[in-house]
Amino acid sequence: MHLVEPYYHWMNLYQASEDPLSPFLGREYSELYFENQIYNYLIHPQWDDFGSSTLFAKIIYVDYQESFAVIEFIGEWNDAIENDIMTLKRDLIDELLKEKIDKFILIGENVLNFHSSDDCYYEEWTDDIEEGWAVMLNLHEHVQTEMREVGIDQYFIMGGEFNTIEWRTYLPKQLYKLISEKVKLRWE
Repeated sequence: MHLVEPYYHWMNLYQASEDPLSPFLGREYSELYFENQIYNYLIHPQWDDFGSSTLFAKIIYVDYQESFAVIEFIGEWNDAIENDIMTLKRDLIDELLKEKIDKFILIGENVLNFHSSDDCYYEEWTDDIEEGWAVMLNLHEHVQTEMREVGIDQYFIMGGEFNTIEWRTYLPKQLYKLISEKVKLRWE
């Protein structure tokens, strides 16, 4: 897992550590010291710790004009023991919501498992983005199944064509436009 880096080809366009509105402003990253881990496995030092011991994130792009953020995840999304959704909502999503971000592209290809609890923070997130949306891209099939079985899929747009998007082939605004069009088609 220590070799899995967050996507870095957009760093010339955006870095959360340099964004005065980001919850990660001022973070310094090492390429030599691997401190964070998921269970017994060290993870790449470019991933951001937002308070969960099993799930880490990287805000790889934010556009305040278009009100969207692209966030990549790694680890185990564990609401049952770690209450990851509460930590994610309070310490990361709420900070973006304060800046009027209401569209979220969440990249889940490195989310290894999902363990559910109640859905109140998912519901709150949905209520907070009345005109917006949250899309999950490229989840593993078993993670999607686990989310569907407990009804979490009602809060995210996910599955189907959202599992096959080669998002790395787009620039951030192109990806946002593509996702927006697909969301609009799904809602019509």
